[in-house]
Amino acid sequence: MEKDLFNIIKQNMDLGEINITDYSPLTLAYIGDGIYEIVVRTVIVDEANRQVNKIHKAASNLVKAETQAKMIHLIMDDLTEEEVRIYKRGRNAKAVTRAKNASMSDYRTATGFEALMGWLYLTGQSERMMQLIKKCIVYFILDK
Repeated sequence: MEKDLFNIIKQNMDLGEINITDYSPLTLAYIGDGIYEIVVRTVIVDEANRQVNKIHKAASNLVKAETQAKMIHLIMDDLTEEEVRIYKRGRNAKAVTRAKNASMSDYRTATGFEALMGWLYLTGQSERMMQLIKKCIVYFILDK
């Protein structure tokens, strides 16, 4: 079994086995939002030691719904059928709230992106998750 962050957390915190099919798409999006932000913060901090407000602004630009909606479109052709299915489950989930600075369309699309990241993380597919995130981050950091 791959020694990824999820498995390290499970082992050290004595967590039980999970059945990923029991999780709602919004639960997947919740954990996906967190793990995606950890990756983004790690990348931003690695770029340079700078003022925290500048780090926060750089990270915020990559984690906002509008950017995540663009990211999923960027990687859509790279996704497997199962990954597309997970994304669509997240996108189509009925959330009660939405981000204050996002359109409903972007918010739902970003929720699908986050659900996919959460599913990849919880199924121990961190390498795959990182491949997809890297493609997105490289595009948005280097191509702008």
